[in-house]
Amino acid sequence: MLLTVTHTTRYSFSGNVSHGLQRLRLKPKPTHGQEVIEWHMDLAGAKSEAEYDDQHHNHTELVAIEPGVPEVVVTCRGIVRTIDNNGVTGEHTGHMPLWCFLRPTPLTRAGNRVRQLVSSVEADRADTLNFLHALSRAIGEQVEYVPGTTDASTTAEQALTAGQGVCQDHAHIFISAGRLLDIPMRYVGGYLWMDGKVEQEAGHGWAEAHVPGLGWVGFDISNEVCPDERYIRVATGCDYSEAAPVTGIAMGAGETRLDVHLSVDEKVVGTQQQHMSATGGQQQNQGG
Repeated sequence: MLLTVTHTTRYSFSGNVSHGLQRLRLKPKPTHGQEVIEWHMDLAGAKSEAEYDDQHHNHTELVAIEPGVPEVVVTCRGIVRTIDNNGVTGEHTGHMPLWCFLRPTPLTRAGNRVRQLVSSVEADRADTLNFLHALSRAIGEQVEYVPGTTDASTTAEQALTAGQGVCQDHAHIFISAGRLLDIPMRYVGGYLWMDGKVEQEAGHGWAEAHVPGLGWVGFDISNEVCPDERYIRVATGCDYSEAAPVTGIAMGAGETRLDVHLSVDEKVVGTQQQHMSATGGQQQNQGG
């Protein structure tokens, strides 16, 4: 499947910026069943200072905010070819050893509610893949998808206790629970094509677990499926903070307003449009 992406992030400042630096993780990974055909990034109010691949093989760009600008606009446009691997991205590669994905982080540290969740799942833990599917269903049943109820600082324990959250919270709870059973887990940030909804309010997030014999396997708890060709993987990390699309600081910025415009669509080839695979579960309806 060919997917087109246009992603614009606009930061508006009420104050007079004297210095600022942002870390951008916006370019999709050219591996794991996807090929980046085209990708362009335009900057307004900032300039690129350095590019590198971080410890998770995320393409990362450091940009400096130009002093005194009222806003910074980052616009990405691209085309990505994807295939359906039934959620399997394969054996582990990269600089980070698998044991790093077992350690708790501030966003995924398990408390009593996560421990109770794990104990409540009625599935054979020796069958790792089957247990993870059961865990995914349990999280979806206990945590309702409600946009605007949490933010980037909400922990897995807090979201599970509240019983509400978004895709990031579902992923963090899944990661927290899996690590209690010594299963390497990681967060994935990217894009999701939703048939009939080109314009979206945010990117998407899901989780991957390292399963013996398969390697990394993706789980989208919010949509009750394993990721297929509708998904574009952009960045991975031990939790959202290591895969966030934009992080940084701006000295003297005052109040900062963030506006995001995102469109993900299927690219028309000739006069025929590719059709979505019927495999992988129900139609997606939850974004970021």
